[in-house]
Order: sequence, then structure tokens, then C-alpha cells
Amino acid sequence: MYVSGLFALLVALGVVPVVLAPAAGLDAGWAALAWAGLCLVLATVDVLSAGPLRAVEIERRIPARARRDEPVDTVILLRNAGRRRIRGRLRDGWQPTAGAGPARADIDLPAGERRAVALPLLPRRRGELRSAFVALRSRGPLGLAGRQRVVAAPGALRVLPPFTSRRHLPSRLARLRELDGNTSVQVRGRGTEFDSLREYVRGDDVRSIDWRATARAGTTMLRTWRPERDRHVVIVIDTGRTSASRVADGVRLDAAMESALLLSALAARAGDHVHLLMFDRARRARVTGIDGARLLPALVDAMAPVEPTLIDTDWSAVLTEVRALTSRPSLIVLLTAQDAPDAARGFLGALPPLTERATVLVGSATDDPERAPDMRTAEDVYRQAAVARASRDAELVASAIRRAGGAALTATPEALPPAIADHYLALKAAGRL
Repeated sequence: MYVSGLFALLVALGVVPVVLAPAAGLDAGWAALAWAGLCLVLATVDVLSAGPLRAVEIERRIPARARRDEPVDTVILLRNAGRRRIRGRLRDGWQPTAGAGPARADIDLPAGERRAVALPLLPRRRGELRSAFVALRSRGPLGLAGRQRVVAAPGALRVLPPFTSRRHLPSRLARLRELDGNTSVQVRGRGTEFDSLREYVRGDDVRSIDWRATARAGTTMLRTWRPERDRHVVIVIDTGRTSASRVADGVRLDAAMESALLLSALAARAGDHVHLLMFDRARRARVTGIDGARLLPALVDAMAPVEPTLIDTDWSAVLTEVRALTSRPSLIVLLTAQDAPDAARGFLGALPPLTERATVLVGSATDDPERAPDMRTAEDVYRQAAVARASRDAELVASAIRRAGGAALTATPEALPPAIADHYLALKAAGRL
């Protein structure tokens, strides 16, 4: 059972008869005891009059998946299998990051009938959100007390990455269509294949002239090339301790996920095969052998439960995992932190074996060094000094990456996904992929 605030107020009103009792020739102690007994009797009658909760059957309706920061409609179905009407309140046991809004909802269940209670959610964290119970209260007619019961009703919702960078996808797809269709690549590279023949016009690269076709046609004919399909793109997301660093308003791991999703969507449209690996000292997620429309759902589903781990990444093990994904990668994208050179020794040591086999791009989300604080306090000065030091260290690591044969990109979390997508398109346009 439970008692309401009205019951506490009723007990507090007992001060009045206790104060007036001596004037009426009564003992104050007996007056207080009588008042307390009256309150208890009224509360007991209220509890016995409340509808029984053991006859309530509960069913949930929750979507299996939802994106972070997007509203989700959930419904709890209540059926009163008893013979008495139930009036009261309901509370669902979601964790705070589920964004359950109002914690309680009023219920009115006639005997033998069924009612639906809508409880909208606004999840603020990726991963598995769970509710283990539903708490019910049945109120008595006086509103002093009632029955209470906690019913085990497990429910789960998988919250996926928001993929906010998808707003950049239409413009990148338009550029991809230009590469693949209207404006064929004229300079052949290791990432292009023969497309068609056309007549030579002034300004074309003379190295692409097809002399045999020219002899047959009686006019100068030119070979055109288009970006090759069926290339293998391997995306490695570092889930070690550096992925837990705060960058702008989020963590580095979330920015890496956004970059991986945008690049994967673009590469899938280009006809390439995408492989995903999330790793620190153990494999946290792996997606391979999936193409087409099923790729993005598989990626976000694999990413959803992964959180940063506070350990250093084993880059030699990452190299082994990459080899197991595909024997012929064309592009390897490493999404990690470009920390101080001393801390990045293991990472830099693993780069040469990768750059020998494929084109390697290292992307890292960082704070904007141009956005300086107002320098009003000592804390602002120290923060700006830390950002400047991190930028200098990142440039040193980027130089080491370039010397090892890779390419390095650092940008804010908002700018990193389109920057990596643009680098992919530039490789396609240059015939290097």
C-alpha cells in the first residue's frame, strides 16, 4: 500500500483537536491517539476500496530500434481482468537517458476493459536502453491511500547513431555521378577501367588516343576511363582510450561513427565493398560481406552498443584483423586520435605494412583551434594552451603519417565526415581507387 500527501495533511490537522482538547476537559494525549486512529481507519478503508492490481495484465509495444535524439512512441497496454474499476497512476522504469518525459501517467481501467497508455521517449544515448518494470498505483475513493504493485515487464530499445552527416550525402552523390557518368576520367590510373571511345577534341590528353581505333575510323579517337568498381574499402574505428576524449559537444568515437557512415553510404553507391572493424584490444564490432541497401542498417546496428574502453589499442592486432577482412584492400581508413608522437608510436609502427598494400587515410576529430575562448579567466588561458599544444602534436603525428606513405586529415566533428568523403572522391577522380 501507499499513503498520499493528503493523508499527511489530514494527520497534521490533528494539531487542532489536540490543542482544543484541554479547553474541553479532555486529555491531549488521548485526543492525539484518537485522531491518529481515525486517520488510520480512513486510510485502511481507502486501501480496501481501491481496485486490486493483481488482476492487471501488462503488454508493451516498443519499436526494436530508434535513432538517438529522435522521438520514439512507446505504448503500454493495460487490461483489467478483475471486477472492480481501477483509478490511479502508472510509472515506467526507463533509465534517465531514455528521456521518458513525464515520469507518471494517470490511468482509469474499467473492469474487464483494456486501455493504452502512450509514453513517448527521447533517447539521449546510444546503445541498449531497458525498462525492467512498471509500477502501478490504485487510488482509493478518498484519495488518502491505495494499493501499489511493481510488475515485472521487461522492455528494450536499441538506440542507433543519429547519422546527422547524411545531410552531406546528396551533394557527394552528385559529384560521384559526374565521375561515373557525364564526365569520364580521361587520365588512366590504377583505379580506373576502360569506359568508351569518343572523338578527340582540343585539350584532351594525347596519351589516351587509341591509334587502332583512329586508323579504323579515319579520325582521331580517344579512350575514356571511369572509376573502377568492386574496390574494397576497410574502415577501422579505434575504440581505445583516445576515443573517449571530449571533442566539441561529444566524444571522438561518435564523430568517427558519423564519418564511417557517410563514407560507407558513398562507397556503397559507387559499387565498392565496405568492411567495418571496431577494435581496441579486442574486436568490438565487425561488418563484412554486406552490400547494397542492407549495408547501412547492418553498420548502425553493429555500432549502437559500442562504447569507448579505457585501454590502449593494440595496433599489431588491428593489422591482423584487417588482413582477415580482405586480402586485397584498396583503401584503409583509420579513424583514431592523432595524439602526441610518444603516445602514437605503436600506431605509427603499424602503418608501413598497411601502406605497402593499400592507400591509407587517417582521420581524427579535434577541437577547432580557431575558436579561442574570451581569455577572461585563468581556466580559459589554460584551455587555449591545451588546444594549441594538441594541434602542434597532431601536426607532428600527421607528418609522420605522410612519411609512412599515408594521408592524414584532422577536422572538427562536423567537418570530418565530409572531408573524408571528399578525399574518397578525389582518389576516385585521380584514378587511384
